[in-house]
Amino acid sequence: MNKPHQQQIKVQLDDKEAEGIYTNLAMINHNPSEVIIDFARVMPPTLKARVLSRVIMTPMHAKLLHKILTENLEKFEKKFGEIKIHGLPEHAAKTIGFEASNGSKEEDQ
Repeated sequence: MNKPHQQQIKVQLDDKEAEGIYTNLAMINHNPSEVIIDFARVMPPTLKARVLSRVIMTPMHAKLLHKILTENLEKFEKKFGEIKIHGLPEHAAKTIGFEASNGSKEEDQ
């Protein structure tokens, strides 16, 4: 059986994007055709956050991102140990910084 030919995508990374940005807050909204993720930074002592980047993708691409992020975090923890979330009750760690578009917190993500 012949496998379908896979094309390689050449990704360009310019200097500015290669520097990256630091973010410690993500807000997620969605509609039937898009998932929108706003990455922001909150710096104590203020309670103001500034959105630094907005990523808009299809629900299918969001699900693929979720899958590959989960796989990579599992690999990271296997190599370096469990990632612990300090200073929060266990149930709060699932929702901190993430909001659903209808205003309710989603704990299943």
